[in-house]
Amino acid sequence: MRVYLHRLGCPKNDVDADYIAARLTHDGHVFTDDATEAEAIIVNTCGFIADAKEESIEAILELAEYKTAGTSKSIYVTGCLSQRYGEELLAEIPEVDAVFGLGALDDLAAAIGGQRQRAAFLTDARSLRYLGYATRQITDNLPYAFVKISDGCNRRCSYCAIPSIRGDYRSRPIDSIVNEARFLAEHGKRELILVSQEATLYGNDLGKKGGIVKLLQALDEVEGVEWIRLMYLHPAQLTGDLISYIASSANKTVPYFDLPLQHINDRILTAMKRHSNRAQIQRLVESIRKVAPAGTLRTTFIVGFPGETDAEFGELMKFVEEVEFDRLGAFVYCAEEGTSAAALPEPVPAELAHERLDQLMLLQQDIAMTANKGLIGSTRDIIIDRLDAADQAVGRTQGDCPDIDQEVIVRSPDLEVGQIIRAHIVDAQGYDLYGQMVED
Repeated sequence: MRVYLHRLGCPKNDVDADYIAARLTHDGHVFTDDATEAEAIIVNTCGFIADAKEESIEAILELAEYKTAGTSKSIYVTGCLSQRYGEELLAEIPEVDAVFGLGALDDLAAAIGGQRQRAAFLTDARSLRYLGYATRQITDNLPYAFVKISDGCNRRCSYCAIPSIRGDYRSRPIDSIVNEARFLAEHGKRELILVSQEATLYGNDLGKKGGIVKLLQALDEVEGVEWIRLMYLHPAQLTGDLISYIASSANKTVPYFDLPLQHINDRILTAMKRHSNRAQIQRLVESIRKVAPAGTLRTTFIVGFPGETDAEFGELMKFVEEVEFDRLGAFVYCAEEGTSAAALPEPVPAELAHERLDQLMLLQQDIAMTANKGLIGSTRDIIIDRLDAADQAVGRTQGDCPDIDQEVIVRSPDLEVGQIIRAHIVDAQGYDLYGQMVED
């Protein structure tokens, strides 16, 4: 059967889609990039925040029109939204043939094979059996791949619904991750980006103290992998040993510190249930800058959290101005059903919250532009992600994660995707850097 798989959400959700594709390919189904050619359509949804839920619903309704028009026989829904609202989706969208919870790959395969009736096949999200290197589908020629090292979360931040969707934190065994890394390297992946809800907690549930460093050390031995990038370092769990390992040039892990802080004001951090405070965060930032002066420090913040005052937002702005983060993302608070923050009083008006977001991002833009100009004249390692023309390629430094950070445009003939080169930075325009390849 010809299948079209519509992907939505974060890199972790996209990895889940790779496993779905592999499971169905194993049964002999063929995937198409054109929904009009598909006999079966799968929408792999996101259900994290309101905007993501809305986007998922719109995608389901749009793609359901192909079934109504008779070009597709069936449409199925998977992912976080179906895990969270499976029965409601079936009741409200009659075109949907079935919905499937996280990791319900066998049920989905059976449905496409005609062995399941219209129903919601949900899971308790406690099993990671669907994660395995032999069942991963590779559908691109990018030089990097996201690898899930765990699922779920134990933190229970007051604004986040992830634990109710994906369950408690479960680490994936090191052997399973290493096997998949080898598989990916054999298929041309030179950078592995390790994703989870919280990397710093890896291995604790398996009784492995310092488990994340042990995992990085094991991945260091995988032939063909040149860069390893670790995402989502919770400030309450980041240890000196992990900072030192990431900072070291003696291993393949790039000195990239993805440290989502969410805020800096103590009262708001407490209300967010972040298990960290300003003093701890300042010590942590100082430690990273001291141990890894050439490293990249990335963070995210939430503005407009219930009760956030002008003074508390001003404290955040002053902190960002002082620290000068290398990379920064920010979001307006969104009240999520079932979270404790949704019941907090004094909601910040949407217009004011968006004004604060604009102020913060304009501040960071000035910081980033100044930093980029300071890179002119330096030489950096660049991994080539894609070729735009015969003599132009687009790549990234070790301080840039794909999709969320900036790029480097390199003009040079005969470059190849996946190639790691030395480039001299000759110009900076906005968030883009321009480089010239340095010959060996």
